[in-house]
Amino acid sequence: REEFELFLTLSWVIWNQRNAVIHGGKIKDPGQLCKRAEVYLLEYRQAQDQLSIPSRQQSVTQWQPPPIDRYKLNFDAAIFTELGCSGFGAIVRNERGEVMAALSVKGPLVWNSEEAEALACRRAVEFAIDAGFAELMIEGDNVNVMKAVCSNSMDKSRLGHVFQDIQCLVHGLRWSSVSCVKRGANGAAHSLARFARYVSEETIWLEECPPPASDALYQDLLSLN
Repeated sequence: REEFELFLTLSWVIWNQRNAVIHGGKIKDPGQLCKRAEVYLLEYRQAQDQLSIPSRQQSVTQWQPPPIDRYKLNFDAAIFTELGCSGFGAIVRNERGEVMAALSVKGPLVWNSEEAEALACRRAVEFAIDAGFAELMIEGDNVNVMKAVCSNSMDKSRLGHVFQDIQCLVHGLRWSSVSCVKRGANGAAHSLARFARYVSEETIWLEECPPPASDALYQDLLSLN
């Protein structure tokens, strides 16, 4: 990466000198060009740091606990084409990995996984707020959905209104963070989403381990220890 940055900087300096000669201008003082090149290089590095944030979030492969006095909300979705519906799963845990609230519920038939994840996110945040949580770390495993939720620009896609609903809900929290993780860090929510196949109405667990996610929860606790 450092070699590439140096190449870009040198190329910029050479381009400026060449451009000055071609257009009959004066060759600029090398010292001035170096200062401008340093500014250019700094801007480039800052841009790269900003672009690398999603990839660092995406590298999380195991569930990590939230800070003390905060709660983590994980959600996921499943599509049951043969049943003509989808399934949503959500789980709220504290810094010790203890389950505070969990949900498994059927959702509507969807066009694709992105729509299912967006609807699951909205339902999960609504559920957590209704359960009394106002300081949440929200995690999902669909990159596009999590980026849309974090975006400051208006989403004009078919799911734009769903993302706006989620953003309004999140802004109403006292404290929040939104990030994308890999499936390995979202196992409990995934299990609850798959379990929705077997429920006729929403199933809620409060301060108890939901049996459908017991294996995933055990694996998460093992990774903590």
